[in-house]
Amino acid sequence: MKTALITGISGQDGSYLSEILLEKGYSVVGIVRRNSTTLPHQISNLQNVIDHPNLKLAYGDLTDQNSIQRILTEHEPDEIYNLGAQSHVKVSFEVPEFTADVTGLGSLRLLESIRHTGLKTKLYQAGSSEMFGGMTKEPQHEPTRFHPRSPYGAAKVFAHHISVNYREAYDLFVSNGILFNHESPRRGENFVTRKITLGAVSIKLGLQKKLMLGNLEAKRDWGYAREYMEAVWLMLQQDHPDDFVLATGKTYSVRDFCELAFNSLGMDYRDYVGIDEKYFRPSEVDTLIGDPNKAREKLGWEAKTTLAELTDMMVKSDYDKIKKTL
Repeated sequence: MKTALITGISGQDGSYLSEILLEKGYSVVGIVRRNSTTLPHQISNLQNVIDHPNLKLAYGDLTDQNSIQRILTEHEPDEIYNLGAQSHVKVSFEVPEFTADVTGLGSLRLLESIRHTGLKTKLYQAGSSEMFGGMTKEPQHEPTRFHPRSPYGAAKVFAHHISVNYREAYDLFVSNGILFNHESPRRGENFVTRKITLGAVSIKLGLQKKLMLGNLEAKRDWGYAREYMEAVWLMLQQDHPDDFVLATGKTYSVRDFCELAFNSLGMDYRDYVGIDEKYFRPSEVDTLIGDPNKAREKLGWEAKTTLAELTDMMVKSDYDKIKKTL
């Protein structure tokens, strides 16, 4: 039985990845932070697997190298998936130092822990399309130059380059995934897609009258998170480490997402959605669209769920959850 360690296991990606790995017969160790939030709330996304005999949770933090090294020594994972981060772009402008510490230096602490323990493991480092940021070349692929437009994007660029550096300097098996936006019913409620689906449902059920958003013209390449985690697993099943863009190859605006979400409920978004400048970023990323050809050719992976299907899935999930509370 292989052992996999997941940082950020309580998030959207970590919860889907843990389910996938447990289904494949892994023993899974998830790192959770000790803080004032109760543990049941932290792991709400893990309800499907929390009682699985092969799932263990360990207290640790990417800002604390001693805890990371202790967990590596205790569990000796065959594979490590570094999904932990302060991952909200807008928030990263408000807490840039914390974002750099967790998202950037956290990756370095993990790499150093692997090096110092001498552990023979495979590491997946989670990157982001936000690393491309202001690049006007479309679509973006693995050789595209990075041009981050936020502290989050800049921290992810550091994590990417330091991972490549340790791969080359110390012969570590480290693969970087450059994931374009990927959503699901488990997406955090402060992310724009979930804010839209929750808002649309709340309006439909008479709980609010308007939904205020920022830049409706921003365009993103949106896919289904669970499918992307399947590709993440495939990256560590290769004979050699490499870097891969995961994307659908299609781009839609926030306005398009609003239209799909409200249409799912038989409503016209134009009657309910307004713009509030407080939701605009200090520096905007206008368009992101990925080229997934390398992942298709080398991993045999491609995104299958359409944006319309994904949006409908999220709306139905939020509708059912809110309806139960009424």
